[in-house]
Amino acid sequence: MTKISDNLLGSLYMIGSMTAFVSSDAIMKSLSDELTLYQAICLRGLISTSLLGLLAWHQGAFQTMPRGRDFWIILVRTLADVGAAACFLTALFHLELGLISAIVQAVPLALTLAGAWFLGHQVGWRRYAAIVIGFFGVLLIVKPGADGFNSYSLLALASVAFVVVRDLTTRGLSGKTPSLIVAFFASAGVTLMGTLVAATSDWPADLGSPMIALFFCAFLLVFGLIFAVTAMRVGEVAVVSPFRYSAIIVAVVLGYFAFGEIPDIWAVIGSLIVVGSGIYTFYRERVLAIS
Repeated sequence: MTKISDNLLGSLYMIGSMTAFVSSDAIMKSLSDELTLYQAICLRGLISTSLLGLLAWHQGAFQTMPRGRDFWIILVRTLADVGAAACFLTALFHLELGLISAIVQAVPLALTLAGAWFLGHQVGWRRYAAIVIGFFGVLLIVKPGADGFNSYSLLALASVAFVVVRDLTTRGLSGKTPSLIVAFFASAGVTLMGTLVAATSDWPADLGSPMIALFFCAFLLVFGLIFAVTAMRVGEVAVVSPFRYSAIIVAVVLGYFAFGEIPDIWAVIGSLIVVGSGIYTFYRERVLAIS
């Protein structure tokens, strides 16, 4: 394949990944009247962890279990994933789908800032300016102090912080530990958290319909993970990464048709600012990499 074809294919994989993730979130949100949050996390996790475990076993990934430094990194990473899932899914049950998807798109900006502060990455004034403008866009989406403020937006922001910790920690992993093992332990950790909390609640008598929905939810989640990894391996990171913002478009469309949600003008403006800032940050990273 030519380089253009590789980037196009990688971009399509990234769009597919975001579509799968947002669709999985939409299914979770649709079950809020039938299951508690942690019941849904427990059941979805049992399915997705089983799927990841079978895939890891099929590819022989369990033959290379993490040891030493990698073990502790995966432990910290898994705890961060548990925190991110708890905050994000709690917010998901109480916020519009498009709104929470827009908030979490601040992750690339937060990662760039954290990389500069904690890993010594060189970040110039242009990218610092883009980060500040991007976070201003997040404030427009969250609207702190305004009449339309929803306190669950703070949980969405907390999930962003947990994701930054997770991703920064992941950078320390050696190449010996397979990605499937990392994903398996993250899924298992979230599932364990959901199971422990859900065990104290009253379960509905009929789980047939929710289980069918959660099977598709877990299926989409696993494929989203696979597509995301494939996207970064097929295309150039600087070209493929901006297509993660397609999640906002998918979330707004699904939010409208599935839940009748219509974002207000400030959320739209804030989303555009976050997306623009993120794309500019990716562009500057590519320019610096070339130079």
